[in-house]
Amino acid sequence: MVVDDTIFYRKIVSDLLGEIEGVEVTGTANNGKIALTKIRTLKPDLLTLDVEMPIMNGLELMEEINRQGLEVGCIMLSSKTQKGSEATMRALELGAFDFISKPDSDSKEENIEVIKTELTRLLKGYIRHRQFRDIPGEKPAAPRKPAVPAKPAKPLKRTEKSQAIAIGISTGGPNSLARVLPDIPGDIGVPIFLVQHMPPVFTASLAQSLDRKCALHVKEAEDGEEVQSNTVYIAPGGRQMKVVSKAGLKKVIKITDDPPENNCRPAVDYLFRSVAREYGSKATCVVMTGMGSDGRLGLSVAKAAGSVGIAQDEASCVVYGMPRAVVNAGLADIISPLDTLALEIVKTVR
Repeated sequence: MVVDDTIFYRKIVSDLLGEIEGVEVTGTANNGKIALTKIRTLKPDLLTLDVEMPIMNGLELMEEINRQGLEVGCIMLSSKTQKGSEATMRALELGAFDFISKPDSDSKEENIEVIKTELTRLLKGYIRHRQFRDIPGEKPAAPRKPAVPAKPAKPLKRTEKSQAIAIGISTGGPNSLARVLPDIPGDIGVPIFLVQHMPPVFTASLAQSLDRKCALHVKEAEDGEEVQSNTVYIAPGGRQMKVVSKAGLKKVIKITDDPPENNCRPAVDYLFRSVAREYGSKATCVVMTGMGSDGRLGLSVAKAAGSVGIAQDEASCVVYGMPRAVVNAGLADIISPLDTLALEIVKTVR
């Protein structure tokens, strides 16, 4: 079901969804109150949901969906504004699968193409996500194995401790990070570099949201700033982030407009390579939930330099794509469920 107060987006999104094989648009609604009524009768599997709507907005609708225990997923369509990005962070906290940033090109054709590409990508991810879980009314998927304690994927022989942590994450990231980062002590004594696949503006809101939850200081990284311990640096959306050395062996952050990698900017591979170069065997690289394989090549470079590789386990991932790629490549020293991931990270530092 397409829920948006703008006629343009209701029609465009409906038409684009109709072109995707296996997708049926069951209806539309121009506000959350109407959508709530239609959800009960039409029983859609998924909503594309605008955040800002009259009468009942997207956040209020999600709160009501949760309160009533309705079985429907949500992909948000969000505006590239501070207010829109903050609302999107809240939507993800409420359980939205992911979001699409509404494009703002002067070309209508370009905007439509961007929406189509993102819708197709997220729908494929959502379908895999749904197949991995037992959805009422559908043929049950294979039951998920309960999470087990983290275990070494291979013997871990290491005498030195890490002096930096690098994390790569995508779909399901904000909620997963909100569970992991608060469990890392505020005096861990090392910097944390983080790539979350997100467009501009949204990463700043993510940093603010996480900073309120963590003992660590969480911020959107700035070009040229000196790296400090006990700080989480989030790569700005739409830019690449790497770590470089300056005079006196001080580390600084470099934000660039280098090309996307794996169709991603920021890219995990880009960050991991720089961490491998600057910290070598004294780094811990973590790959968490997300679609695709970003992080695999970067982790292979980091592993060659002696870094520790940690992957989130399949059972606790929203989408087991990026971690699967590193596990299948034999790059994960430790495979951990989400609930013990912070502990495993800390063990490599202390």
